[in-house]
Amino acid sequence: MSNQAGRSWTQVLVSAALACLLVAAGVSPVAQDEDWHVTADVAESCSCDVSCPCNFGSSPTHDYCHGNRLYQITKGHYGETDVSGLEFIVTFSRREWAKIYVGDRATDAQMAALEGLTPHVLGGFQRAGILSTQRVPLLVERTDEKLKFSVPESSVDMDVMKGFNGKSVKVLNLPSSTFQDYTQYRSVDHRHSGDDKAFQYSGTTGFTSKLDVGSEKE
Repeated sequence: MSNQAGRSWTQVLVSAALACLLVAAGVSPVAQDEDWHVTADVAESCSCDVSCPCNFGSSPTHDYCHGNRLYQITKGHYGETDVSGLEFIVTFSRREWAKIYVGDRATDAQMAALEGLTPHVLGGFQRAGILSTQRVPLLVERTDEKLKFSVPESSVDMDVMKGFNGKSVKVLNLPSSTFQDYTQYRSVDHRHSGDDKAFQYSGTTGFTSKLDVGSEKE
């Protein structure tokens, strides 16, 4: 079997597994060909040195990458479902596994819409293999100097990095649409402790950015 065919079957199996999880939770899956558009605030801390080489198209600092990424959708829809206000954290080991923690204010319709959005917005995480998707309490604390976000199994505490004249360090026009309006952070602490997956780091990279993507039909 070719690598391309293997990846295609992996994507099918992951999508099917996610659909089963949603059905088990009482959420009806949605069609995969809906019109969609999402604008979101994104934040992440991972195990790489500052600044994360993955975001520039290079390999991770330690040949692995453990991280927590926050998505806060400021405006968006999937088909007829409004996903504005939807918040979720993706805890991951790059190219190995990912877990999605959705804020417990998400409606059943938004949970179903997230399934449809996953291939578009979280394609890399989906290819790695999404182990679980669950609704949990999700907390975010943001100031001009600091950002904290957490779910019961994962948390991030990171500080803005300052550059010339005490202004925050910015990076412009990175290759991915996920990493626009990029502000550099350094972690104070970021961790995950759940089942057999666990990590903890301090002094590693972090960032905030903007995401604005949509379907060709938009």
